Amino acid sequence: MRALLGQVRSYERSVQLLMVNQFTINLGFYMLMPYLAAHLSGTVGLAGWLVGLVLGMRNFSQQGMFLVGGTLADRFGYKPLIIAGCVLRTVGFAALGFVGSLPGLLAASAATGLAGALFNPAVRAYLAADAGERRVEAFALFNVFYQAGILLGPLVGMVLTGVDFQITCLVSAGIFALLSIVQIRALPARRADDAGKHEDGRRESVLSQWRLVFSNRPFLLFSAAMIGSYVLTFQVYLALPLEVRRLGGDGQFGTAAVALLFAVSGLSTILGQTRVTAWCKAHVEPGQALVRGLAAMGLAFVPLLLAAAVPVPPGGVGLWLLAAVPPALSALLLALGTMIAYPFEMDTIVRLSGDRLVATHYGLYNTICGVGITLGNLLTGASLDAARSAGMSALPWLCLLALGLACAGALYGLHRTGRLTGAAPEPAPASAPA
Repeated sequence: MRALLGQVRSYERSVQLLMVNQFTINLGFYMLMPYLAAHLSGTVGLAGWLVGLVLGMRNFSQQGMFLVGGTLADRFGYKPLIIAGCVLRTVGFAALGFVGSLPGLLAASAATGLAGALFNPAVRAYLAADAGERRVEAFALFNVFYQAGILLGPLVGMVLTGVDFQITCLVSAGIFALLSIVQIRALPARRADDAGKHEDGRRESVLSQWRLVFSNRPFLLFSAAMIGSYVLTFQVYLALPLEVRRLGGDGQFGTAAVALLFAVSGLSTILGQTRVTAWCKAHVEPGQALVRGLAAMGLAFVPLLLAAAVPVPPGGVGLWLLAAVPPALSALLLALGTMIAYPFEMDTIVRLSGDRLVATHYGLYNTICGVGITLGNLLTGASLDAARSAGMSALPWLCLLALGLACAGALYGLHRTGRLTGAAPEPAPASAPA
């Protein structure tokens, strides 16, 4: 821990603040969101499909507005968008605890999603800019703080929600209000040096900027190849808990085994991320690290594939081990794959952007991967249902293994052909100033 803090202190104050901010953002988010569905269906009394609609509104508004958030960050600076996102999430989280009407809940959910679309691309572009040549190591540290917030948030939320869900909402909103004040007072203003301007200093139109990003073919190919990584890592929240519940039941053991998945994923990242990144940077090229990371994510489902060939014990210790150990091993391998790939993934986006309109590139990247997660989860859910009805428990794990290896192969092809080296995109044709 002392070495970790020493690494953090070696960066500029702005980078340190962005890391602490990300921990706090995830703390406030994950102390509330895991318990929102139960509040909506229980206290508010919404039907199941309406609960899904409210939760889906948050995801839709966030994924759909990432590109807009990134574009605004490049045009107006990173700090205003980070502050705006924190303020908007303050309002949205407070409203979720006290609004009872469906229109109000939809508006509050949309506000929380839009908030993420505003500050996420801005934070990453800001971090990349101020970390400079050390941005790979900076993103490794960033992921440590990111995972620490995910790990601690649900624990704090469980305690607060045990008292009253409205208390959870108020505390979470208070965290984002405090963050807003800290950003205003302590975060230096920062924007891309050439954001949205022609060589003669005139500002480009938004459409001109978007044409530049959408014409960046290596970036788009990279984004498509990386979709699989997000589908695979999301299975810690979808397929792995469902498998634990299928074998271990919904009682105390099932709950503890699911908690073990999250603990393995978060703690392994906190303890191992910086070491893994240091080793990868010293021994492999960035493209090779990405290939190895995706391959590890695909191979993460081999323990479950092997477990599917084992007869299910009728009960006792054997059943508990079968329900808990293979999913935990899969969660560990998924975390390892993410540790290998994530810092180089974030760095590759900057290189492929040619250090131009970085936040816009991050925004489009998040949107592409977000759409991919939605489609991937639908297909994963369909494969889980098909496996149960056909008695083929190995089917979902075969599909996920194939997805990981296919994406690793696609990245290997991009790496071998030099498309991940980061040549700057061609400038868009001159247009009238906006």
